[in-house]
Amino acid sequence: MKRGFLVTILLIVQSFAYGHPPKEKSYNEQQAWKDLQQFLPEHYRIHENNQPQEAFWSWKNNQVHLDYYPRPNSTAKVILLHGVGTNGRQMSLILGQPLAAAGYETIALDLPGYGLTQYPNKKDIRYEDWVQLVSDFVDAEAQKDARPIFLYGLSAGGMLTLHVAMQNQNVKGIIGMTFLDQRDPLVKSQTMRFSSLKPVLLPGMKVTSKTVFGNIAIPMSWVSKMNTLTNNPDALNVMLKDKTSAGNSMSIRFLNSYMNYQPKMEISAYKQAPVLLTQPAEDRWTPLDLSEPVLEQLKVPTQVVMLPKGSHYPTEAEALEQLRQSSIQFIQKNLN
Repeated sequence: MKRGFLVTILLIVQSFAYGHPPKEKSYNEQQAWKDLQQFLPEHYRIHENNQPQEAFWSWKNNQVHLDYYPRPNSTAKVILLHGVGTNGRQMSLILGQPLAAAGYETIALDLPGYGLTQYPNKKDIRYEDWVQLVSDFVDAEAQKDARPIFLYGLSAGGMLTLHVAMQNQNVKGIIGMTFLDQRDPLVKSQTMRFSSLKPVLLPGMKVTSKTVFGNIAIPMSWVSKMNTLTNNPDALNVMLKDKTSAGNSMSIRFLNSYMNYQPKMEISAYKQAPVLLTQPAEDRWTPLDLSEPVLEQLKVPTQVVMLPKGSHYPTEAEALEQLRQSSIQFIQKNLN
């Protein structure tokens, strides 16, 4: 009787745990981003005359989806990275396409578990996989030609750019929309939901991640302040319904690996590429003070640009224009 009960419990756990990759192989098949871009300024929208090329890049057992604007004669390449509530197409909307229009080659990645990337199983995805995947992709791009490579990351993607640059000498500069060191207790408490329960939730997550229950995929909106992803309520509603971005679920093991990731070096030891923080001025999820401890430890040139009226995921015209301009200025300044 007990054995049958345990088998039933395990089957229930597995039904939650084993997330399936998306069925779509192209963003042309997906409605969510098309609905989202209606809340962006018209010249930021993607249509048949300015849409990116799409491709898949093989990494281990994953087929990584790429939004790709080839510019063979460009002076730089920019690789765009999403966070835990967005995807690559959403990066193409706010910066990939605008930078491509300005003449830069841009590539937005869907990291395993998000977007249209095809992966074997969600239970096997860890944050350190994201770091290594991006680093390997940077190396692959560096082998193609000698053009400098810049990284852009939104939200969790911001710190991801720094973690990648810590182990990869081919990164020329990094642009982040927040730099969050999750080892900092204040960052943990300010970015997670039910922060008052942190003394119970975080140790519990560590323990659970080492059991079969660590395979359980839980909605990211349950554990993070996803309701503050963007300040436009209609845009937020679209994103929260999108299972490839803000409506996504990830395993407890992934969450534990993200919250407790140990980088290749201490932040104060990082001496490679310069850093630009493009901080949304009205970010209700990760305000400036959460990124400042990281910037204060860096020994490389750093710059902070505020994006006026900007949400965490900015849809506001003023914020997007400042993001575009400051990114171009940063890239041009650090080409040599």
